[in-house]
Amino acid sequence: MTDWIFNRDAIRTFRFVRCGFDAQTGVAQLGYAFDNGPELTETVTVPGAPFALDETRAEAAQRALRLLHLIAGVSYYKAAVADEIRIDSYAIDADTAALLETVYRNGLGEFAYRNGLDLRGRIRFPADVAPSLPAPALGLRQHALVAIGGGKDSLVSIEALRAEGVEQTVTWIGGSQLIAACAAHTGLPTLNIGRQLAPQLFEFNRQGAWNGHIPVTAVNSAIMAFAAVLLGVDQVVFSNERSASYGSLIPGTGEVNHQWSKGWAFESAFGEYLQTHVAADLHYYSLLRPLSELAVARQFAKTDRYDNHFSSCNRNFHILGERPTSRWCGVCPKCHFVFLALAPFLPKLRLVGIVGRNLLDDPAQVPGFDALLEYGDHKPFECVGEGRESRAAMTLLAQRPDWREDAVVARFAKQILPQLDADALAIEPLLALDDEHRIPAALWERLRARFAA
Repeated sequence: MTDWIFNRDAIRTFRFVRCGFDAQTGVAQLGYAFDNGPELTETVTVPGAPFALDETRAEAAQRALRLLHLIAGVSYYKAAVADEIRIDSYAIDADTAALLETVYRNGLGEFAYRNGLDLRGRIRFPADVAPSLPAPALGLRQHALVAIGGGKDSLVSIEALRAEGVEQTVTWIGGSQLIAACAAHTGLPTLNIGRQLAPQLFEFNRQGAWNGHIPVTAVNSAIMAFAAVLLGVDQVVFSNERSASYGSLIPGTGEVNHQWSKGWAFESAFGEYLQTHVAADLHYYSLLRPLSELAVARQFAKTDRYDNHFSSCNRNFHILGERPTSRWCGVCPKCHFVFLALAPFLPKLRLVGIVGRNLLDDPAQVPGFDALLEYGDHKPFECVGEGRESRAAMTLLAQRPDWREDAVVARFAKQILPQLDADALAIEPLLALDDEHRIPAALWERLRARFAA
């Protein structure tokens, strides 16, 4: 097949070729192909092998592996956005097809917008078998795999679970040194899952493949659900707040959500699917779903344990070292938003020490903060909070003697604040807890008071 050449516009079929798992090595292989082209093989490696699985858990692991195969395929499907989707080595039911179509269509929303593609009605997974019986309970032990991304949100979850005595393993996927260092600083057990994309994908990108944002949280969720079955634990925990459910409102297009797979629609659909199709006692939830971004920032401010270790800056995430001034680029939307969200709750010197400089006293940063405020621009395509949260935080800073003279805040107070509805700028309503979540009831009863304060 060496003479096969990737031609994005000539490709007609995207194939899920096969998936397999070696319990002796902990390596899963996920195979894909375009038309009759070469197989593209992704590998996922779960530490802890060899895995001894009884028949029931082996069957659940197979179901979780197929779900991972299907969701991880989004990284390859997007390269050509083929008209036909084919599954070569197994069949799926209508529930599975519906979940996948929802994940691909919404999770590729930003990708489609940026590339001028219309995915409506285009993504169809073949449902070829009758609905499956409800998945059985596996007798999983009470233990949480908690996803860590190196930013403030997952650290809030980890410390909340620690305070409530929940056994947890801090888990991440890939080789980020920053995440590894942050995970080590928790002092908790850690699990680093390996993921290696098929190398041909990068060559296809050089040959004109469609490229752009994918729903990476959906892929990571499927990887961690598979790992949870292998390890025999009953919880997969993420740290997505309720603000993630709201996208960027673009004139003429509508809502496009950069972080759709961090939102409630994905969490509720994926969590329900796991319990009905993989294992009845496998719980998938976000511990921070009831909180806004500002409420999460307030929780993070309660400890300085991670001030010199965390970073929410995506631009510099994989390449910089551990010094506070080098973990933040200071110019991207994430740096802007995290600085603004933390400012109402942290002493000014502490916040400037974390990020390395005062982003709110730099006139060159005005356009970036305007986008967060949704003033003359839409919310950035990044994992940032709602415009109303940014407006409320900036309004509060405009009233604080230690912040109000800073260039960005002073300009906001003079030019933007008079145009806003004063009744919609209070910060307290945004700190209230929401009731829409999948947190186990007993745990939520213990956490509610902590997160309300």
